[in-house]
Amino acid sequence: MSLTRSDLESQRLQQTIVQSGTGIILSEAQLQESLSQTLVQHQPDSDVWLFAYGSLIWNPLFKFVEQRVGTIYGWHRRFCLWVPQGRGTPENRGLVLGLDSGGSCRGIAYRIAATNVALELPLLWRREMIVGCYIPRWVKVFNGTDQLPAITFVVNRQHRAYAGKIDLKTTINSIATASGELGSCADYLMQTVNGLIQAGIKDQQLTWLSEQVSARQV
Repeated sequence: MSLTRSDLESQRLQQTIVQSGTGIILSEAQLQESLSQTLVQHQPDSDVWLFAYGSLIWNPLFKFVEQRVGTIYGWHRRFCLWVPQGRGTPENRGLVLGLDSGGSCRGIAYRIAATNVALELPLLWRREMIVGCYIPRWVKVFNGTDQLPAITFVVNRQHRAYAGKIDLKTTINSIATASGELGSCADYLMQTVNGLIQAGIKDQQLTWLSEQVSARQV
């Protein structure tokens, strides 16, 4: 099943992790503190831009009023986070995307209206910051002549879920075989590739990876 907005509103995702014993979740107070610290450099009562590079492209779940394709520099999209549930199991961990340092990344910048920020961002924090494997960070999204200040979630290299420099064979095998209650890693990859294509974004590395995963599954 896919992650839904009601899963975030009801905190079902947190409950699932606690019951499985596969991770230590951040409390609501910790999530709020992280969000508050992130918004320190944001002007109150104004819109917030969010940069999406993975599942937020094809399953955003939050309310937005505008979206633009853009590029950030200094970070690249990579399968670099191990997940023992959701898209995998403790016996066969899956891999999901994170932003790792270096290079560049094209994705989608979403604008959340100022009137919705107080409701939408806490739900987003419950989704992305649930176990602390990401770090919220302000980046500049380049969209033509515009530079949009946006929040994105980069990988926390100090977290135990960080996969480091794993080889391609391990990456392909994990994505091709791992599956959990939210679906398979292969579906996660294919949906990301399709979401990027629909947005007019070509990611040759992800396309190549999807071909390798499909061949591995035959």
